[in-house]
Amino acid sequence: MQRESMEVDVVIVGAGPAGLSTACRLLQLAREAEKELSVCVLEKGAEVGAHILSGAVLETTALDELFPDWKEKGAPVKTAVESDDVYYLPGPEKAIRFPDLLVPKPMRNHGNYIISLGNLCGWLAEQATELGAEIFPGFAAAEVLYHEDGSVKGVATGDMGVNAKGEKKDAFEPGFEFHAKYTILAEGCRGHLGKEIIERFELDKDSDPQHYGIGLKEVWEVPDELHKEGLVVHTAGYPTTGDSYAGSSGGFLYHAENNQISLGLIVDLGYTNPYLSPYDEFQKFKQHPVIKQYIKGGKRISYGARALNKGGLNSLPKMSFPGGLLIGCDAGTLNAAKIKGNHTAMRSGMLAAEAMMTKLTQDDVESGQDLTVYGEMIRKSGLYTELHKTRNFSAGFHKFGFWGGSSLTFIEHNIFGGHFPLTFHDKTPDHAQLKPASQARKIDYPKPDGEITFDKLSSVFLSNTNHEEDQPCHLQLKDASIPIEHNLPIYDEPAQRYCPAGVYEVLDEGEDGKRFQINAQNCVHCKTCDIKDPAQNIRWVVPEGAGGPNYPGM
Repeated sequence: MQRESMEVDVVIVGAGPAGLSTACRLLQLAREAEKELSVCVLEKGAEVGAHILSGAVLETTALDELFPDWKEKGAPVKTAVESDDVYYLPGPEKAIRFPDLLVPKPMRNHGNYIISLGNLCGWLAEQATELGAEIFPGFAAAEVLYHEDGSVKGVATGDMGVNAKGEKKDAFEPGFEFHAKYTILAEGCRGHLGKEIIERFELDKDSDPQHYGIGLKEVWEVPDELHKEGLVVHTAGYPTTGDSYAGSSGGFLYHAENNQISLGLIVDLGYTNPYLSPYDEFQKFKQHPVIKQYIKGGKRISYGARALNKGGLNSLPKMSFPGGLLIGCDAGTLNAAKIKGNHTAMRSGMLAAEAMMTKLTQDDVESGQDLTVYGEMIRKSGLYTELHKTRNFSAGFHKFGFWGGSSLTFIEHNIFGGHFPLTFHDKTPDHAQLKPASQARKIDYPKPDGEITFDKLSSVFLSNTNHEEDQPCHLQLKDASIPIEHNLPIYDEPAQRYCPAGVYEVLDEGEDGKRFQINAQNCVHCKTCDIKDPAQNIRWVVPEGAGGPNYPGM
């Protein structure tokens, strides 16, 4: 059955802050130029915001520029940061609060807001629609389309109604093709189409390897006496201390509106111990008195996990390619020193819109062009300046450890004002950091208590994750023998532990030996497996559209 297609000016893959800001800014500029543009946004989640997960404390600089009247328009940005505490946790009971004078400037949050990024994306989608964008939730872009000359032609959504064996079911529907003058990839961290494009066009040949963390988050509803609206707490140290860990792991706790608290732990995926479980580290984190005091007696109402970029400017690839642009966390624009990527993602999308308009206002726009002006605009922008100031953050922590990295960050920003004369690099990718299990200590994690700590499956239930069971597995093994024959004897198959949703298991089949099982229905689309597998044997691709988590206000 032949696929149908649609010709558009711009197709944007991903209705996150980067993609939606691109659509809004592009259509604002089109109105000013009195030019009609067709702009489509494809979103793999069942609705806009369903797959969005972020802390989140928002710096509103990009939003101020995109919609100066965002308050009058009713943006869900209401809870201003009132106080800002930073702790070092030496162990499971102790805490040292950093004096404000010693807190690196990027971590100060005066003037910022505690938000749900999912809700903000829902609002941005409304603005984009009013401006004329067409937004398609439940449309998972599964394939990049190419012209004969190798430039990008557009994308195609995945086929619907295919069973686990790859056979067409009665309800089969072929994917739909979107052909565009420009294809914008805004899938978020480790986007699978972005990964393909980076490799195909060697966009990262002059960059350091990208580095990652996994962020695990819960939202709790707590009694009045535990709630301090506007309080922001960041922690470093316990539980992510010692020689098993790497980089700038740390925790957060944000008191939002409606007696809700967002709390989470970011674990640097450069860790070395294959026995480490980021999910179980998060459970330990919640038992620390600094955190437990705010949630004991409360009710956990949601859970999720998502990988995030930490490489910063040094890991940023070339962001244009023949026929399109790579923006936001698909490229890696997060400012890890600030623990913020939403304003930088929005800024990258707005610059993408301005770059495209330099060509779209012309009558003879050719598809497949490499819009190199985008890279030039990035380098001249405040976004580049911001990322340049924090370029040493990730490599500094990896090279010098927690105290050395913290000292470097303080010196860079509080003394040199972001103009430090040296640049440090980390050339070892995260998946290559694991030690063999024989050289690592086993970690004994306590059983969950059902009040503060919980098991993975009950957490996945709160993420509202759902996939059509009878469909091809979206977690593909390049070589099915590697988990048992390679990863298990060398690393005790770390997929059993690095996945925060219980997707991967090693089952003992008795006389038949051991078997690697993939519970794809549990997948929360965090992308950790695609990043951390030591053999780089797992390839994450999109499942059927609308599959995955359905986060409520994360």
